[in-house]
Amino acid sequence: MQFRTIIKILGQLVALFSITMVPPAIVSLIYKDGGGVPFVLAFIFSVLIGLMAYYPNRKERGELKAREGFLIVVLFWLVLGSFASVPLIFLDEPNLSFADAVFEAFSGLTTTGATVLTGIEYLPKSVLFYRQQLQWLGGMGIIVLAVAVLPMLGVGGMQLYRAETPGPVKDSKMTPRIADTAKHLWYIYVALTAACTAAYKVAGMGWFDAICHAFATIAIGGFSTYDASIGHFDSPMINFICVVFLLIAAINFSLHYAAVASRSVRAYLRDPEFKVFLFIQLALVVICFAVLSSNQVYSDGDETLDHALFQAVSISTTAGFATDSFSAWPLFLPILLIFSSFIGGCAGSTGGGMKVVRVFLLYLQGIRELNRLVHPRAIYSIKLGRKALPDKVVEAVWGFFSAYALVFVIIMIALLGTGLDNITAFSATAACLNNLGPGLGDVAAHYGDISDTAKWILTLAMVFGRLEIFTLLVLFTPTFWRG
Repeated sequence: MQFRTIIKILGQLVALFSITMVPPAIVSLIYKDGGGVPFVLAFIFSVLIGLMAYYPNRKERGELKAREGFLIVVLFWLVLGSFASVPLIFLDEPNLSFADAVFEAFSGLTTTGATVLTGIEYLPKSVLFYRQQLQWLGGMGIIVLAVAVLPMLGVGGMQLYRAETPGPVKDSKMTPRIADTAKHLWYIYVALTAACTAAYKVAGMGWFDAICHAFATIAIGGFSTYDASIGHFDSPMINFICVVFLLIAAINFSLHYAAVASRSVRAYLRDPEFKVFLFIQLALVVICFAVLSSNQVYSDGDETLDHALFQAVSISTTAGFATDSFSAWPLFLPILLIFSSFIGGCAGSTGGGMKVVRVFLLYLQGIRELNRLVHPRAIYSIKLGRKALPDKVVEAVWGFFSAYALVFVIIMIALLGTGLDNITAFSATAACLNNLGPGLGDVAAHYGDISDTAKWILTLAMVFGRLEIFTLLVLFTPTFWRG
C-alpha cells in the first residue's frame, strides 16, 4: 500500500476543495447576510490541513494500483464530506450539532438531498448557496467517478457497458486518458447547468434561485432554497423545465458526449438502456396520472398531469424535488415511487439507485431462466442491444444486486434498532441508499427529528449508495489489506 502517496493525493484534494469555500463567502458579501466568516475560517482550516498532508509527502511518486484506487475513491468521499461539514459546524445560524452538520454535508456531496434543516428560506444566502454548490460539485465528482475512474477498478455500471460491450460508445474509455475524459464531461456538465439556469430565469425565477436550482437539478440532488422545494414557485413552466433537465441529467453522460461528438442523436436511439429508461419514466407518469385522476386528488386534468409528471420523474431519477407532499398521495403511489428510486438513473449519470442497465439485465436474466425451464438443453444468450454479453457480466450484476439487498437489510434493521417505525426506517434507508432524499413517515419532510445514531447510519448509507456498494465493501475484506 502506497500510504504516503495516498496522503499526498488527499492533501492536494483537500487544498483544492478549500477553494469551494470562497464563492459562499462572496455571496455573503453581496447579500450582506453576515454568514461569511465561517466560510473564511473553513477555507483557512482546509488549506492548512491540505498542505500539511501534501508537503511532507510531495516527492512521493509511487505507482498506484487498483487497491490504492479503491482506497482513494472511498477516502475522497469521506474526507471531502468531512471537510464540507466544517463551515456548517462553525455557523451560528443555523446552529447545527456535529451529527447534523456531517449529515447535511454528506447529503449534499452525495447528491442525496435529505436535509435536517427547516425554515430554509430564512437562512443566510451564503449557506443556501453553499448547500446547492455542494450538490453540484458532488454531481461533477460522480460523473467522473462513474465514467472514468470506477471502470478502471472494474466496478460500476459503466464498466459493464464499456469493458464488456463496445456497443453504444465504441472507444473503451471515450477518450483515452482520464484527465481528457473528465474535461469533456465537465464541459457538457457546465453547459447543461448554464442552459438550465437560463431556462429557470426565463420561466420567472430570480438569478440566485435559478443558479441554485440549476446546480441541484443537473446534479439530480434535490436541495432547494425553500422548504416547499420547487412547489414554492407554483409554476407549471418551472416544473416542466425541471423535469426536462432531470431526464437529461439521468441519461448516461457518455451518450451526451457521443451525441455532441458525432453531432447526431443516433447514439441515444441505439442505446438499449436509454430506451428502457424512457419506457420506465413513461409508465410511472401514466400510473400516477391514472390513480390521481380516479381519486380526484387535484381539481383538473392539467394540474393532475403537472404533479404526476413532476413527482414521478423527480422521485424515480432520485432527485427528490417536490411540488406537493407525495407521501400523502392515495393508495400504493408513495411506495411505488420509493421503489422506482431503486432503479434510478442510467449508468454514468448523476442519478442514484441501482441504475437502469443493471435492473434491465436482471430482467433479461429472469426471462432466460424461465426459457431454460421450458427448454433445458437450449443455449440462450443475454443481449444488450445487438451484442451478446458474457456470463461473467450477468454474474457481476447478480453479485451487485445481492450486495445491495444485504446492505439495505442491515441498514434498515439498524434503523429499527434506533426506535424508528417500520415505514420511516424502510423509506429512510431507501431514500439514502438510492441517494433520493425525501422518505415517508417521520422523514417525509426532513430528517431533523430522528436520533443522531440514525443520522450516522444514514450518512453511511448515502456513501454506500454513491460508491456503488462494492467500492466500499471491498475495504472490509481481509484480502484487500493482505496483498
